[in-house]
Amino acid sequence: MSETRPVGILALQGNVDQHVAVLDKLLCPVRRVRLPADLEGCVGLILPGGESTTLLWHFDRLGWWEPLTNALLGGLPAYGTCMGAILLAKAVTPTGQRALGVLDVDIERNAYGPQGESFRAAIPMDQLGGGDPLVAHFIRAPRFTRVGAAVEVLAELAGEPMVVREGSILASTFHPEVVGDPRIHDWFLRRLCGVGVGT
Repeated sequence: MSETRPVGILALQGNVDQHVAVLDKLLCPVRRVRLPADLEGCVGLILPGGESTTLLWHFDRLGWWEPLTNALLGGLPAYGTCMGAILLAKAVTPTGQRALGVLDVDIERNAYGPQGESFRAAIPMDQLGGGDPLVAHFIRAPRFTRVGAAVEVLAELAGEPMVVREGSILASTFHPEVVGDPRIHDWFLRRLCGVGVGT
């Protein structure tokens, strides 16, 4: 791709390597972002799924809250999957845990049950580049329980929002990176980060 500035992946824990593999498939430069200073020069940021207690501990320990909130409110494109979507939300139920509050949604943690209740489902891609449905993995997945008026729903399953977008912020309740399907990442890079990708 002609753009040489990297897309960052928040690399504190979680599905970092799987997201790196998808961006590698798209020939997109990647930076593993561990400290707030690592955001400098990134054209976008992916917030992967993971374990919330551990991630929030890292956020407190490394002073992530203010710099990341400022970067996102300042227009840095971001894509959050599963735990990443929770982190972006306005409100988190039932725990009321702290979140960045940059995406006008309420989200329920572990809405479909524990790890043993994980499942796969086919997500329509009509508004995300088209083609066959994406086989999405729901692993201790959250659920959007409220979507603000300015939030666009890009994909639904059984009438429930699964992929949403507000401005430069994109979020999904599932893990597209687990199966290596690059289409949502491709859409994020082209539409929100403004960079071309190649396969």
